[in-house]
Amino acid sequence: MSQPSDNSAGNADRFDVARAQKPFPLARLLLWAVILAVSVDFGLTVAGNPNFGWPVVAAYFFDPTVMEGLYITLGLTVVAMILGVALGLILAIARMSDDKLAGSLSALFIWFFRGTPLLVQLIFWYNLSTLFPKISLAIPFGRALVSWNTNDIITPLTAAIVGLALNEAAYMAEIIRGGLLSVDKGQGETAAAFGMTRARALRRIIIPQAMRSIIPPTGNQLISMIKATSLVSVIAMADLLYSVQSIYNRTFEVIPMLLVAVLWYLLITSVLNIGQSAIERHYSRGDRGDAPKNEAAANPAGVQDLAQENA
Repeated sequence: MSQPSDNSAGNADRFDVARAQKPFPLARLLLWAVILAVSVDFGLTVAGNPNFGWPVVAAYFFDPTVMEGLYITLGLTVVAMILGVALGLILAIARMSDDKLAGSLSALFIWFFRGTPLLVQLIFWYNLSTLFPKISLAIPFGRALVSWNTNDIITPLTAAIVGLALNEAAYMAEIIRGGLLSVDKGQGETAAAFGMTRARALRRIIIPQAMRSIIPPTGNQLISMIKATSLVSVIAMADLLYSVQSIYNRTFEVIPMLLVAVLWYLLITSVLNIGQSAIERHYSRGDRGDAPKNEAAANPAGVQDLAQENA
């Protein structure tokens, strides 16, 4: 009578392992139950607390004054981000260039605006007339060609845009520079070998590849910008926070009106988070096997095709 072979025993062991069930996660379920219970209890406590003034929150959530402040907040965010990204791209390219003067000036700009608080910068721009009563265009060491009163130019709106945009440009410059450095140097060298100018190589080859590294921190900066616009309330700019402050200065409903602002900020940032996730998925398609769709911009062969197209 033949004995069972070692191979049969090994198959039996593998069969048992395959059919084995994971232990019941009792501890994890208990932890989730405790967290859920605490969360529900906290939510009911907050919802049932009359000191939060939920009826006041509901009454003023779409108040015209609040909505005007919301539009200003969104407008400031869009304008400051567009200017910040455009200037940041220029600063990043200047800092990475072989020109020492351009690199030094770019580094100095980034050092100053990243190293000083945004609130101080906004107050400085708003009070610029105390230092320079007039803004002039003049020949160096010569007479002024044209002059304007500083107070006519530096309004709360222009002070807010300039302050937010310049501060954002300093941060975006480092984000963009990091993204450009993440692209293989061989891409630019191959483009130059095929006769492409540096500007065209940046626009067609390097920047599209760098977007995968640039998009996530840029999304974070956009969300930070939404919240940073609340600082312009100190220079009498009627943004969302300033609007709710003007209401609770009349009604003395401080907490409910601050909750109105908080809920609007949370709603906006939630929408931006969804948009950021969608954009990240778009630029990370190559990591999920969709690289063939972007071959022209993702490898040196694509550089050759673009170079032939340029010729």
